[in-house]
Amino acid sequence: MVVLNRIYTRSGDDGTTSLGSGARRKKYDLRVAAYGTLDEANAVLGLVRLHTAADPALDAALSRIQNDLFDVEADLCLAEKGPGGARLTVTDAQVAWLEGEIDRLNTDLAPLKSFILPGGSAASAYLHLARTVCRRAERIMVELRDVPDEDVSEASLKYVNRLSDYLFVAGRYANDKGAADVLWAPGQNR
Repeated sequence: MVVLNRIYTRSGDDGTTSLGSGARRKKYDLRVAAYGTLDEANAVLGLVRLHTAADPALDAALSRIQNDLFDVEADLCLAEKGPGGARLTVTDAQVAWLEGEIDRLNTDLAPLKSFILPGGSAASAYLHLARTVCRRAERIMVELRDVPDEDVSEASLKYVNRLSDYLFVAGRYANDKGAADVLWAPGQNR
């Protein structure tokens, strides 16, 4: 279990940070950027949850996702096997759960006839913000995976890819099941 007795250590004053293995990396390192960006997405989900208490199923799913994101972050932070030889990461079962949640939410939504503009409700706008941060994290993870001698687990990459899809569908769902979606009107202001 993680124990945080001291919040500041001064060890990062030189522009480096410590991975879970103890290895030091520059704070702009792709690995640090990947898990830091997922942490940002998780913080946005915290904002979303300020507006989802009225929907216990959606709020519970978001709570589970917040916890799962820490598993992905741990995977990226450790970058190697953890205690007992197992690497802490999400699993294909967690990816399948996300897919089930996407399908569950999507059954109540009318098909899209245009692109969605973020808005309509606070929860939806924050879900779209979380989606865009999640997509940025995914791009960083793919870039990291392509660096020689770096590794990103396939399950983590799949989870983050699927999560952005979930956040899109959840954003529509949070907009009165799509009824309050703000649709793009191409060329409207020419």
